[in-house]
Amino acid sequence: MSLLDRLEKQKIGSDSNQAEDSATGLNTGNKIYVDEYADLKEKVHKQFIENVNQQDINLFDIEEDQEEQLLKIMESIIEVRAANISRTERSRLLKEIYDDVMGLGPLEPLLNDSEITEIMVNGPYRIYVERKGKLELSNVVFRDNNHVLNVINRIVTSVGRRIDEASPMVDARLKDGSRFNAVIPPLSLVGPTMTIRKFFKKPLTAADLIKFNSISPKMVSFLEACVKGKLNIIVSGGTGSGKTTLLNVLSSCIPNNERIVTIEDAAELQLMQDHVVTLESRPPNLEGVGQVSIRDLVRNSLRMRPDRIIVGEVRSGETLDMLQAMNTGHDGSLTTAHANSPRELMSRLETMVLMSGMDLPVKAIREQIHSALDIVVHQQRLRDGSRKVVNITEVVGMEGDTITLQDIYNYKMDGVDNFGRIKGNFVTTGIRPKFLEKLTASGIIIRDDWFMN
Repeated sequence: MSLLDRLEKQKIGSDSNQAEDSATGLNTGNKIYVDEYADLKEKVHKQFIENVNQQDINLFDIEEDQEEQLLKIMESIIEVRAANISRTERSRLLKEIYDDVMGLGPLEPLLNDSEITEIMVNGPYRIYVERKGKLELSNVVFRDNNHVLNVINRIVTSVGRRIDEASPMVDARLKDGSRFNAVIPPLSLVGPTMTIRKFFKKPLTAADLIKFNSISPKMVSFLEACVKGKLNIIVSGGTGSGKTTLLNVLSSCIPNNERIVTIEDAAELQLMQDHVVTLESRPPNLEGVGQVSIRDLVRNSLRMRPDRIIVGEVRSGETLDMLQAMNTGHDGSLTTAHANSPRELMSRLETMVLMSGMDLPVKAIREQIHSALDIVVHQQRLRDGSRKVVNITEVVGMEGDTITLQDIYNYKMDGVDNFGRIKGNFVTTGIRPKFLEKLTASGIIIRDDWFMN
């Protein structure tokens, strides 16, 4: 057990008191959080940096065997400067100061909590978390706005980004792959804000989604056949509905002998196949040049001889390039998009194609969409916090100027139970999709029970 782990155990006893003090400061609305050890922390921090510099240790490139050494340096400083306080308090101080210097300060325990999936910092004194799909106010606080800004700057500088009054918004990725967004004043009126969507160290599998009752085994088997049969699939849903997680599960069904190119704003997909090329977009540099957009990467991927193109999310003009790729021999491509239903997704795709700057007639755009896409998988976060695949829908074709859709699977809600959880069942409509011939031609065995309740 490392020294840091031992400190975490010793700290548990003092957490309840700290939580009570923090909650008091938060609930009164106008009481400012006061850290009685602020001066001591500042002195320890300063002396620690001096000692580290004397030993010529680079804090931005720490080896695993150096962590214990750094903790011992800090522990010796605290033993001298905080000799008049209890051992438990000294352990807590050591953990907090170390997190401030080497980690993300007060956010470290939240990042280490496996039940928390998202962290939302609304200024220094109100930090919310998402736990099991529900939002709750945590007992964690920062000292002040500058404390939050220091953490934000530590994150963005480590990935070559910047944030200041001239550029007060930033998207980045933490070392563990978690998605990070920050907005600072003057845009944010509540102080510096952060949103961190945590990255699962072990990616969720289809078996996990079945266990969470997010999808049925029959639907998983059907979608696996569709991916292996090289159908073009788009996953739709609202923010936080689990689109990227489902995309990752679908991607895992791609055979290992195919060349896969993934394109994302922040690399989140965790593919286990051997032949994967991961591309990530890039924002402009300090001079405002050097930007590489998702659209640029989609265009370039066509020259990379991909068997599959996976785009993390289409939001604007890259939609047209993605549809054209699907229509020109890159079958089996996958992507996600924001929408409230499969039908609404068709309208959003039209709008996003127009954002490419191409002055195309609406009918031509709709023909591109229906000929490119085979399946829409719609995911939704329900009011009890659970995430469900509520529709698997076939893109059938055109009737006049309208794209025709037909549901293959639905989720039927049957009210709520005594614990407020939504009850329901995954059902099939009994319709056999038109693309079954394409699956059969690819050597996929069609199971009749896919379309029976």
